[in-house]
Amino acid sequence: MLTSLSLIFLVGLAMGAICQRLRLPRIIGMLVTGIVLGPYALDFLDPSILSISAELRKMALIIILLKAGLSLDLKDLKKVGRSAILLSFVPATCEIIGYVLFAPLILKIGRIEAAVMGAVLAAVSPAVVVPRIVSLMEKKYGTEKAIPQMIMAGASCDDIFVIVLFTTFLGMAQGNSANIMDFVNIPISIILGIILGAIVGYILYLFFETSYAHKHCVRNSMKVIIVLGVSFLLVAIEGWLEGKVSVSGLLAVVSMACVIKMKSTSFVSKRLSEKFGKLWLAAEVILFVLVGAAVDIRYTLSAGIAAVLMIFTALIFRACGVMICTIKTELTWQERLFCVIAYLPKATVQAAIGSVPLAAGLLCGKMILSVAVLAIIITAPIGAFGIDNTYKKLLVKEEK
Repeated sequence: MLTSLSLIFLVGLAMGAICQRLRLPRIIGMLVTGIVLGPYALDFLDPSILSISAELRKMALIIILLKAGLSLDLKDLKKVGRSAILLSFVPATCEIIGYVLFAPLILKIGRIEAAVMGAVLAAVSPAVVVPRIVSLMEKKYGTEKAIPQMIMAGASCDDIFVIVLFTTFLGMAQGNSANIMDFVNIPISIILGIILGAIVGYILYLFFETSYAHKHCVRNSMKVIIVLGVSFLLVAIEGWLEGKVSVSGLLAVVSMACVIKMKSTSFVSKRLSEKFGKLWLAAEVILFVLVGAAVDIRYTLSAGIAAVLMIFTALIFRACGVMICTIKTELTWQERLFCVIAYLPKATVQAAIGSVPLAAGLLCGKMILSVAVLAIIITAPIGAFGIDNTYKKLLVKEEK
């Protein structure tokens, strides 16, 4: 395992640096590293690290979501509340509709199978989007109209909506009937996640303040460990309650961090945000190299031109969905275009559930996995490159 970790960090960082020199997003180098070192190419990574790959990826995602929550100003989010809510489900719905309408024609699969494929492909990747959006918030690009906050809030809820739909459509493809409670659980999961995170965040704030009042000041480094441990617990609670009560652990993490920022002094929240930013330097490498390692490049070759055409057709539907969400807002057409670009990347969810239909025995399983793999390879670099190279042109920097 130590050899594998060494390869992940050293080769991943080296490839990221090379891509940066070529004016490409660092994640492209990290994804390529994972694909090459992974079990479907050179097979240099230890099976023990691949067996806990999903958990390691989730830990890395928790770190960037904590930094996001500590950077998010709830007052700014109120400006774009309607658009943020719409972004959490409208673009994904439009993309799924695109697959249902066109996948039977282009890929020769059934409507229900097309819906399953759409649910796999419709989720935006918070792992690609959130760190870039946090960077924009720090640089004050688009913050006057709360555009980064809107995108981050929408992207955080988008995955929950899509995964619930995926579970429902997969059951229908296997001959089961759709359960109305699956759809009811979507808002319940979001609301309970936010409430749970807010309560835990307030308790942590009181603990830190009480310690300070009694001259037992908790160092910021220790606060980071405590917050990180509690965050892991919040995500674990989601698993414990599965099948009983729907709670979004990742939204609880963001909500907790928001409350800590809101209640603590600006100095404390800024220091915590900086420390999680440093942790992200290592977590980013682990996340994207392991996402790359989950990509079975063999299925990409079998996908063909039809799969590429289907992906871009569905992205047009997605872009229309984002445009619908920004109707009757103060956003200019340039800012709306940036929102479309920010909602393109796919990676984490597709890597996590892309192989599930195949494992479930669906006849279209191989085709779904092929398209999911191809979507990661195409959209993650395009989305990352697009965000990195257009924000200065499409967004206005807030002067303060």
